[in-house]
Amino acid sequence: MATGPNSRGMLTLPELCTELQISRSTFYDWRAKGRAPRCLKLPNGDLRIRRTDLDRWLDKMEEAA
Repeated sequence: MATGPNSRGMLTLPELCTELQISRSTFYDWRAKGRAPRCLKLPNGDLRIRRTDLDRWLDKMEEAA
């Protein structure tokens, strides 16, 4: 059985940035402006993004275009 963040449908920040083809600084800029997908902050400070939240966010971006 798989374990880790991806087994629960979650992405790490580097995985998200690779998928969206953006830099980490762009993500943090979007986040500061309230434009990034919803994130979970883990107790160690790392961020995780649920796949469902990313998909929902991408749908909203498509509708707004």
